Amino acid sequence: MPTRCRRAEGLLAAAPAGATFLDCSTINISEAQEVATLAKEAGFKAADAPVSGGVVGAQAGTLAFMVGAPHDVYQEIHPLLDIMGARIVHCGDNGMGQAAKICNNMILGISMVAVSEAFVLAEKLGLEHQAMYDVVSKASGQCWALTTNCPVPGPVPTSPANNDYQPGFGGALMSKDLNLAVTAIEQTGVDAQMGQLAADIYKKFSEGEGARQDFSGIINTIREDSDDKK
Repeated sequence: MPTRCRRAEGLLAAAPAGATFLDCSTINISEAQEVATLAKEAGFKAADAPVSGGVVGAQAGTLAFMVGAPHDVYQEIHPLLDIMGARIVHCGDNGMGQAAKICNNMILGISMVAVSEAFVLAEKLGLEHQAMYDVVSKASGQCWALTTNCPVPGPVPTSPANNDYQPGFGGALMSKDLNLAVTAIEQTGVDAQMGQLAADIYKKFSEGEGARQDFSGIINTIREDSDDKK
């Protein structure tokens, strides 16, 4: 039995009657479903509601919650989540909040690698960061990794790049979430080559200083590896 499920059993034994369990962490879909089953069998309700938005979203009250729960449980917890976030989406039954979060973060990880590679290429070509940003942020390459979490200092003053890559959303967390995506990829047989590649890139990043940096710090690794190829 996974550690999380063993811990859940301990919580269930101490919980008051009628309690509803809300898990906002990001874990394997199967673990979320197993915890929910344990709760139901003990006479409780359970929901998984992983979060998107990071530290900035938490401070601004603009977090997004992806909820996996039966409809009645979703209705019960919605007012609480509404206090903490700006967007609450009911994704389906238990585990589907985790499914949405894993897919979202796979896109995010791939996007940040792509944006970082493009900025390093722009540097090598002599294109200034601000000019690059001004074009791409209004063109077809626009994405959250660029316009909110821009990996170079300057264009987006609130991005971690302007604070020595202090997270933010840490590289170790991105690596963990991409590993969850890889597990889901392997279980479903999806041909997700970019997801696997992003997981490999962030695994290496998180084994060093990247573990304590924002995940946008991947640009420094890309830049260093590019210089090594000269």
